[in-house]
Amino acid sequence: MLRIRSYLTRPQLNSGVRRPYGYRYPYVTRPLRYSINVTLDGCCDHRAISPDEDLHRHAAENLAQADALLFGRVTYEMMEAGWRPLAETGVRPDWMADWMEPFARTIDAAKKYVVSSTLDRVDWNAELVRGDLEKAVQQLKRESGKGLLTGGVKLPLALAELGLIDEYEFVVQPRLAGHGPTLFAGLSKCVDLKLVSRLEFGSGAMAMRYEPRR
Repeated sequence: MLRIRSYLTRPQLNSGVRRPYGYRYPYVTRPLRYSINVTLDGCCDHRAISPDEDLHRHAAENLAQADALLFGRVTYEMMEAGWRPLAETGVRPDWMADWMEPFARTIDAAKKYVVSSTLDRVDWNAELVRGDLEKAVQQLKRESGKGLLTGGVKLPLALAELGLIDEYEFVVQPRLAGHGPTLFAGLSKCVDLKLVSRLEFGSGAMAMRYEPRR
């Protein structure tokens, strides 16, 4: 069962009113949020994570709260290979539990932007993003809506370097993997974050959300 062990609140600007976990403050532009699973020793390889129903439900909720997804080529192709077939055929692969279906259908329906200089075309409700990354993402953020969601490793590193990520969520798994890869390897400068909420799952995993200190 999913349970909230504790949460942090932030004062509403100039009011003193406090808001609970999940409250979204208004942005001049729609925010870009990053979410990823990681082990206690820092491994972000998706094969090192043990997914369960609560984690998939949480991930599906994150997807549903975004207007569009922003992926690099590797993450896009991995997601497409894993989740698109169910929506097209209606048949679950042997590896897919029934509680994974809501996530599969949610990500299938989501609008996607794919940052790639090597792909010629994308067709999974997707659009290629080319050219200057900073300008392209700033343009996407200026559009009205609830927000954008990104994942993966290489693209978020570039986005963090440019200061374009407005919220970081690390779903920390109670596991030691003993290997990499690790997040943000090669980041040129530190990014200071402040914890804005945390959510504990029945498995012991903890979803911690941070915002950059401006």
